[in-house]
Parts: sequence; structure tokens; C-alpha cells
Amino acid sequence: IFPAHPKERSANAMASTTSEEEKTIEAPAYDEMVKQLSTITQLGRCKAVLGYDQMVFMPSMAAPERGAQLSALAALIHEKSTDSKLLNSIKEAQRELESPNKQDMDKSRLVEIELESFTKQARVPSELAAKAASLQASAHAAWVQAREKDDFAMFAPALKDCFQTAKDIADAKRGTEHAESQTLYAEMLDEFEKGMSPERIDAIFQEIESALVPLIARVMASPNKPSLKPLQGTFPIDAQKKLSETIVSNLGFDVTKGRIDVSVHPFTTSFSPKDVRITSRFKDDDFYPGLKGTIHEGGHAMYEQNLGPSPTSIDTALSMGTHESQSLFWERHVGMSRAFWKWATPIVKETFENYDSTPEEIYSAVNNVSKGYIRVEADELTYPLHVILRYGIEKELIEGTLAIDDVPNRWNERMKAFLDLDVPSDAKGCLQDVHWSAMAIGYFPTYLIGSATAAQLAYYCSKDIPNMFDQIEKGEFGTIKSWLTDKVHRHGRRYKSLDALLEAQLGEPLNPQYFIKYLTDKYTDLYKLD
Repeated sequence: IFPAHPKERSANAMASTTSEEEKTIEAPAYDEMVKQLSTITQLGRCKAVLGYDQMVFMPSMAAPERGAQLSALAALIHEKSTDSKLLNSIKEAQRELESPNKQDMDKSRLVEIELESFTKQARVPSELAAKAASLQASAHAAWVQAREKDDFAMFAPALKDCFQTAKDIADAKRGTEHAESQTLYAEMLDEFEKGMSPERIDAIFQEIESALVPLIARVMASPNKPSLKPLQGTFPIDAQKKLSETIVSNLGFDVTKGRIDVSVHPFTTSFSPKDVRITSRFKDDDFYPGLKGTIHEGGHAMYEQNLGPSPTSIDTALSMGTHESQSLFWERHVGMSRAFWKWATPIVKETFENYDSTPEEIYSAVNNVSKGYIRVEADELTYPLHVILRYGIEKELIEGTLAIDDVPNRWNERMKAFLDLDVPSDAKGCLQDVHWSAMAIGYFPTYLIGSATAAQLAYYCSKDIPNMFDQIEKGEFGTIKSWLTDKVHRHGRRYKSLDALLEAQLGEPLNPQYFIKYLTDKYTDLYKLD
């Protein structure tokens, strides 16, 4: 299952650096293309600043004007992104780089990315794009109302429209030449996880499902359940903020190139590698959700802070699954480890007066397993099944083997099969997520792809850094962060897929057995299953 650890890997494979000789090559057409792309990037960053302010600082009465500001910027960005002048610049750069004396891997890769992006966007009729934008707003409102009323039937017509519109967009983007070779769902997946086919995901998820369903049953039957007492009490919000900032800064989030704020929903936003913002939220009767969320967002932020400096798409995140792997590496493989709590417990005790739990007690509590209906509240052992459920349903809907009206029944059947739970309501079942109302179809599987990738990275990191957990116990995270930067961060989108990145940097593509082994070993030990 696991290949021998490569003794030597090419540290320079697809590296983001070029030689001094290559840097001096003149390519005026390419430079003109980059100039236009940079303008679009900076406009997008301006829009992101407004969006961040809207979520964190903006007074509520400013919403109408902010909407107008964001709309104006969005229109300008769309205009420049679809301008025929940009397409001409891309094609001129492509021809220029075909000259033997001007070949450059990074430049050619950027041209490839931008030509594909422009071509796909240009294939979508403006009427269809306008319909999608309008539908997102109305579908979101319908979803909110249906969720409040706990009535899927209220949302079903809008959901049907969302899936049909998403199919129409995917059909347009793939073009007639790929209509037979590329399924609609594969095209949708490419929006979030480029190069990861439905067949590949089917195989990965089947391995995970087959292993976890019986493991979860054994864990839930165990009498050796961790106590949650270390997480219960009264924890002042200001003290929690200080704790989270202290820990995420120690992990490697550079506060001179970012900041930490509070919002209703935690998120990460990057305006450039030198300005990456994260937010968290806190509850005063349990300190761990706020800390966990900050570590998770800190993982996303460290990825963004260590991408290349250029304002072009080659120095952006490879995929959503790759991004999620970075947040989950720090949240789970560092922040939920025994070694971490041996280091962090004294900091917690300094932060909260009269706190007296031991590192082992906190470790057990934060790794407690409990079956539940809600994905965002699920623990790391049951969470994968929540993702597999959603992946299967949306795939069936796109393929036409499941009708919209049958979604609640299919959802409830699979929750029973996966976790032996009887879903009591639509609000706690198929109406709990916003993704489908936003037509983000193909997004759900990236959560589990990220989980599996994080486990694989953690395995190889521990091989390259044999004293990895000793370093964590001492609060020394620099070597680990540098390893991630070398293997993942610095490459941006130079590889064409996550599998290609892992193959080059670790010696094999995504292998779910590392994830399965991590969970099996951890919870067999914690719940004393042997």
C-alpha cells in the first residue's frame, strides 16, 4: 500500500524559481499580457478588501451602497477579463514563447492557464451568465426561507433551476469538442479540483467509506469515551482571542503580513502574500471551537502568505482540495496531536484562571467522536461520510439518476446507512448547506480530498523530519512550515493537478490509505479498541 520513502526527490522539480539567464530574456508580448492580467488581479483584490470590510467592520446601514460598489467593480473586472484585447495578448505571448530562444516553463504555464480560462469563460453566453448571477440571489433567499420553515418542497423549484443552470454552464464551458470525452460533472469538478475525475474520486471515496463505516461503529460501541470536561467552563472571549493569536503566530502565521479579526463565520482572505486576513468566532462556554477555527484558517493563510509574489494566476492556490489540505494539516495533524497539547496546555493554563486539565485530558477531549446530523459540527472521524453523502447525491442529480424531489429520501437513507441516524427534519438534513443554492456543485468532494491529502503530507513530513512531533512538543514549528512551503506552497499552479504535485514532490499521487491508517491508529488507541 505504501511505497518506500524516496531517498532523493527533485527539490527543483517545477520550482518557482528561474535562472538569472532566463530572467533576462525579453518577451514584450508576454510582458503586455502580464500587465493586463495584473490590472485584473489588483481590481479583484480591491473587491476583496471591500468584501472583507463588509463581513468584519462595515456598519449595517451601509449594505446598499456596498452592494453598488461591489457590483461596479465586478462589472469592470468582467469587462477586462473578457476583453478581446486580452485574448489577443495571450495568443501573442503564446506565439512569442514558441521561439526556441524564448522558451520558459513558468511563462508557458501561465499562458496555458489563462488561455484555457478565457476560452471557457467566452463560451458562456452573456444571457446565461446573467441568469446564473440572478439565480444565485433568488435561490439563496429560497434556501433561507425553506430552512427556516423546515420544508424542502419550498426550495425544490429553485434547486432544480440551480442544477439545470449549472449543467448549462458546464456544457457551454466544455465546448463541443469535449462533449463526449468530458462529462458535465467532470467539468464542474474541474472548477474546484482540476484534473480529479469523478472516476478517481469514486475509487478514493469508496476506500475511505469501506474503512470508516465499521471503524465508526466500533468507536461508538466502545465504553472508553473521553471526558469533555476539559472543554467546559467559562472562558472570557478576550482571553480566547489572545490565546488564538498567540498559538497561530507560533505556528507560523506572520502577523506582519496579516491580521486576525472576528466574524460570524470564520474565513480567510488574501489581498496579496503580504496581506492575508483571517477571522474566527468564539463562544464563552467552550474555548476549543474558537482555537480550532483559528488554527484551521491559519493553515489557509500560511499557504497564501507563502505563494509566489507575482500578481498572476500561476502564483495562486492549485485547487480547493490543496488549500483544504493546508488548513487540515495544521488543525488535525498538529493541533489535535498529543505533542501539540503537551506544548499548548501551559499556555492555556496561563490564559484561563484556575484551569487544571492535563495535556492528555485535553487531547482526549478534542478528539472525542460523536455522531451528528450537521456536517460543520462533525468530528474528523465522521466528517468524511458527510462529504461522501453529498458527493453521491449531487453526482446522481447531474447524471439524471436522481430527481430533485427525491433528495430528502436519498439523504435520509444514506445517513441511516453511514451513521445509523434517523434524520428528524429537512433543516438538519438536506437543507443544512448553502453550496447548492450558490451553484457550487463539485465543491463538496474537495473537503475530503483535502483531508486525505493532509494525512499523506503529514506522513511524508514525519519521514523527512523524524523528530517532527518532538519539535511540536517544544513549540518549534518552523521546520514543518518550511517543509510545506517547499512541497506545496511555492509551486502555486505550476502543476496541472493535485495528483501531479504529489507525484513530483512525494513520489506518488493521492493515496487514501494514509488517511485511513491515521484515523484507524489514532482512534483504536484513544478508544482502546484492541
